[in-house]
Amino acid sequence: MSLPDRTSLTAAARITAAADGSLPVLESDGPLALRRTRAAGPYTRVTVVGAMSAPLGGDRLALLVDVRAGARLLVDSAAATVALPGRSAAPAGYDVTLTVGEDAELRWLPEQLVSAAGSTLRTRTTVELAPTARLVLREEQVLGRHGEPPGTLAARLTVRRAGRPLLEQELRHGPGAPGGWNGPAVLADHRATGQLLVVDPEFIDKPAEVRLLGEHAVLAPLAGPAALVTAAAPDALALRRALDEGMGLLTGGR
Repeated sequence: MSLPDRTSLTAAARITAAADGSLPVLESDGPLALRRTRAAGPYTRVTVVGAMSAPLGGDRLALLVDVRAGARLLVDSAAATVALPGRSAAPAGYDVTLTVGEDAELRWLPEQLVSAAGSTLRTRTTVELAPTARLVLREEQVLGRHGEPPGTLAARLTVRRAGRPLLEQELRHGPGAPGGWNGPAVLADHRATGQLLVVDPEFIDKPAEVRLLGEHAVLAPLAGPAALVTAAAPDALALRRALDEGMGLLTGGR
């Protein structure tokens, strides 16, 4: 496979959403092209459009999102993000920082992250929530394109609510990951994995109930108040179906 003919890059894009539906800050950079798109219900909507092949080996990408008090923002993407090997042997990095203010809501719903053979990517998502903030966050990883082995992927998620830890986890897959990641106790033959985190003050009085979602996912309550759906599936389509079922149960179709 030929490598893309460019050197590594550093880029940071920013979104700020206000309660009146405006976007005081909408700054694109490098491969992170941000576009305001048609509103989805009550949410101001921003779509991330890939402007070039990224992330490649050695790239350093960052996306910072600030949802101010009372604002409602949905962020999605136009296509899957594909991590590719580059001319640099250094791993690529993609950092996402999400801040959600009082009585604000963020729906973070990007398309899948595909870890292509030969790539090395480290992602970190950091979320800071005010006590009355609401969050719907979906992450999906597909390990390798069709018919190829996966690249190396390390994905870390840190969520704090009112300054206190709510969720801290790290997943590693592919060559160089700790042994057993593809064993029967973890992914086995599955090559798609993901999670859906929903944080909502309403769970204080009525926590979510544990339940299986078909054969690929489980929904469980978290202290916080929050609920988490985790899934491992044979392909991206089955993974999305499981997470969509969980979203419908946890958000009431909103």
